[in-house]
Amino acid sequence: MEFKRAVLDVETSVTGYFWRDRGKDERLAIGYAQQLGLPEIVGRVLVNRDVTPDELQSYLDPRLKDLMPDPSSFVDMDKAAERIADAIRAGNKITIFGDYDVDGATSSSLLCRYIAAAGGQADFYIPDRMAEGYGPNLPALQKIAGAGADLIITVDCGISAFDVLDGAADQGIEVVVVDHHMAEPRLPKAVAVVNPNRLDCNSGQGKLAAVGVAFLLAVAVNRTLRGQGWFGNTRREPDLRHMLDLVALGTVCDVVPLHGLNRAFVTQGLKVLARRGNVGLGTLSDVARVNGPPGTYHAGFLLGPRVNAGGRVGRSDLGTQLMLTSDAQEAVGIAYELDRLNKERQAIEAEVLQQALEMAGRADPGPVAVIVGEGWHQGVIGIVASRLKEKLNRPAFVISLDGDQGKGSGRSIPGVDLGGAVTAARQAGLLINGGGHAMAAGLTVASDRVDELRTFFADRLRDKVETATAEKSKGVDGVVSVPALNLQLAQQLEMAGPYGAGNPEPRLAVSEARIVRADIVGEKHVRMILSDAGGQGRQNAIAFRAVETPLATTLLSHAEHRDPVHLLGYLRVDHFRGEARAQFVVDDAAAIM
Repeated sequence: MEFKRAVLDVETSVTGYFWRDRGKDERLAIGYAQQLGLPEIVGRVLVNRDVTPDELQSYLDPRLKDLMPDPSSFVDMDKAAERIADAIRAGNKITIFGDYDVDGATSSSLLCRYIAAAGGQADFYIPDRMAEGYGPNLPALQKIAGAGADLIITVDCGISAFDVLDGAADQGIEVVVVDHHMAEPRLPKAVAVVNPNRLDCNSGQGKLAAVGVAFLLAVAVNRTLRGQGWFGNTRREPDLRHMLDLVALGTVCDVVPLHGLNRAFVTQGLKVLARRGNVGLGTLSDVARVNGPPGTYHAGFLLGPRVNAGGRVGRSDLGTQLMLTSDAQEAVGIAYELDRLNKERQAIEAEVLQQALEMAGRADPGPVAVIVGEGWHQGVIGIVASRLKEKLNRPAFVISLDGDQGKGSGRSIPGVDLGGAVTAARQAGLLINGGGHAMAAGLTVASDRVDELRTFFADRLRDKVETATAEKSKGVDGVVSVPALNLQLAQQLEMAGPYGAGNPEPRLAVSEARIVRADIVGEKHVRMILSDAGGQGRQNAIAFRAVETPLATTLLSHAEHRDPVHLLGYLRVDHFRGEARAQFVVDDAAAIM
């Protein structure tokens, strides 16, 4: 692979990375900066994300009306909308069967809210992770139907539940499948199967999270009901824009690319989230100490993990219940319970991660790390897989064995399609069940076939992993000095957001920074005050989860000896006690040669 010139001549940082210049077209970057009246670094960020001149305005101000597809472009969307509209008009009971992660919880909440607002009857069912596992199961569908549901809608699951949904159809249970995971040529038996990743769907929206598909389904149902004259003087048409906070949260937390429609969903949804119209999310924001206007960081790292906590180590339905309640007192109780469960999850995760890292360190894990433990808590294996992926710089699966079966969760790196590999493994007869998308997947495997599975993944993905990891580098958008790390620049960089999967947050290199002071806070983090080599400027900085790493050792040493050092990280707006200020988040450093 051809390397660009190393930024600040850093070919090997203290964490072992090459600092790669992301710069693509300097003249265009300068042109963007002049056109927008912004610093050149902002122009570089836009060019480095392949924003063309024709896309510039829509990129900076993504609007749904410009990017919304016709829901009818999805196969089976009209069929699903008509069946749901009929159920609403007839007063039939509709049950939403969701997944226990954030995407599933937001999808379930959105459809329940919409159906109720449209004058229908809806409730939800979230399976217990430990007792029932992922996706629909026949006993649950029978129970739901027995309780009076005339129609069941699966969200964020169902596309590979062939036997279960075949059995349900044979018993006369009507199901609409709404999913986004990779589909096979065979489809489950259902009234309708709405999934942009169906092989015969040409909507071009295969990167949507499930909650994005659910939102488009609500748009389609709304349009159908409007055409049937359902809304009028006595029944107001729901305003779906009020539900975009749910779409933004699910989209960010499912780590789908923030391009096109997803970018518009998140941009507009964060504005709705800031208005705190959803009682549950507003309360959870208080409990999670979300200060200032919510952004993708707050959604992905403060709200999302707490919504997830119920499904991981507590009651699976708590997140959905929180987002549906309009009772402030109930919201407070659920929010604090989710916060408590999140702390419990963190403790369990730390223990499993330590064991997994020890196992991974005993031998070369190969192109795909498959780490197996007996009795590991299934609620944390996905997070542990994500941590392993980051540390090992390769896709990672963590499998928890229980008797003759193992439940596994995997996380991938850009350029390696993990969901496709899991689907292929299932088709090859290596798995009991499994599915997912490019960056994340889950599976169930017989304990005595784990070694075969490890070999299968290695053979199938070796070349892709080698290509994706050939360059151990960190992309850099530009070089700045410490005095430039101010609030104005942080706010200007925010204009090119929201940032997330497929649209990385700008990473800046800071040349010749002097660490005026450094101390350890919260046991894991290094807090600093920076100046430039000449002592000019003062800037707050922090390195999260750095203690007992080479990065922390370097930062504390340079603070003690006061010699300058190159730093790498992200400039963010930090709302501290109601006051906006700039904070530089350090994720790497390099000695000055």
